[in-house]
Amino acid sequence: MEETIIVGIDIGTSKVCSIVARAEGRHRFHILGVGIEPTKGLRKGAVVDLAMATRSIRRSIEKAQRTSGMEITAAFVNLADIYAKSTNNRGVVGVAGKMIGQSDIDRALESARAVQLEHNAEVIHVIRRGFTVDGTEGIRDPIGLYGYRLEVEAHIISAEASAVENLNQAIANNGVQVLNYVLNPLAAGEAVLTDTEKQMGCIVCDIGAGTTDIAIYIDGDVWYRKVLPIGGDLITSDIAAGLRLAIEDAEDLKKTSGYATQDGIAPNEAVLVRAFGKEDPEQVSRKTLAHIIEARVEEIFFLVMQEIKRSGYDGLLPAGMILTGGTSLLPGIQELASRIMEVPVRIAQAENIYGLADQLYSPAYASSIGLLHWAMLYLEAEFNRRPDTSNRGPRPSSRTERTTTQLA
Repeated sequence: MEETIIVGIDIGTSKVCSIVARAEGRHRFHILGVGIEPTKGLRKGAVVDLAMATRSIRRSIEKAQRTSGMEITAAFVNLADIYAKSTNNRGVVGVAGKMIGQSDIDRALESARAVQLEHNAEVIHVIRRGFTVDGTEGIRDPIGLYGYRLEVEAHIISAEASAVENLNQAIANNGVQVLNYVLNPLAAGEAVLTDTEKQMGCIVCDIGAGTTDIAIYIDGDVWYRKVLPIGGDLITSDIAAGLRLAIEDAEDLKKTSGYATQDGIAPNEAVLVRAFGKEDPEQVSRKTLAHIIEARVEEIFFLVMQEIKRSGYDGLLPAGMILTGGTSLLPGIQELASRIMEVPVRIAQAENIYGLADQLYSPAYASSIGLLHWAMLYLEAEFNRRPDTSNRGPRPSSRTERTTTQLA
């Protein structure tokens, strides 16, 4: 494919991150421009004040345009998983004993897409899990095979149309077209997971400010996803309540002196805080701070563990857990997660980015970079739909079937 400029806008609870990048290969990106702005007018990914949300997005876009020297007119945008639901379905089509091509896969996926959705819902992703050709199961890519009957097992993800439209309006108010929406944990997974981890079985746990998004990968595909309405903001609120601090001061204290476990803190360590009603700072044991944080972080991982058990895949995750999101930067959180989950845990950040990428080498921006990866998958899927390309060229590893022909 020719050189491609991609724009991603990651709209989270705490920040909006706009990225302009040049794709140099499938998984390598030259960052041309970045715009990071505190989020206003959104709560847990939902627009609650359209004017404030529009301004936050505008400021982020303007920063990215200034640093890149390019005008942003279209972008891939993340979508909070809290408003998404999923179901599984099978699609079946006849292929009349000929070689299976991309058009046959498209027809099978369209058949699988025909599920009854709840009122006020629209399909966001159709992710194919596997194919069956004339009764032979376990086929990952049927293109080029001969057969009469093609079946696909698909994971259908939908979202509340009103929530999507409100976010779309905040972006459109800035003169930007949304090319596609991508769910947070799926974007993060594309940026930080290896093919081996996806194939062996693992869970991506993206702990943001307002939510904790999880996605379970087995045999290379997403098999389960869930969002928990709990994140780093609640840790900050606990610190503010426990030490009687302003929210801004509690957030700063969490970032500068926070620790996820009491065991990692020496008994004589202390921090200075200025509580409400106090004129002078006071010393507080850092163990006390860690005690407040540990209780909430334990709750997050216990809830994640319950979801994994509810999914039925808890025994199929030998590659363990991959942590991303801003809260994963909390010291000691990896050890605490491993102790509770009883699986290997690693903290991951995006790789193979350069240029204006210094700010993006952090787990907090995994989903931001993941948008760029998904853009490339969409381009590849579109390329395979062109005439005479069904039997050649790269095919999207995530097997998503929502495509676009325009990037910026």
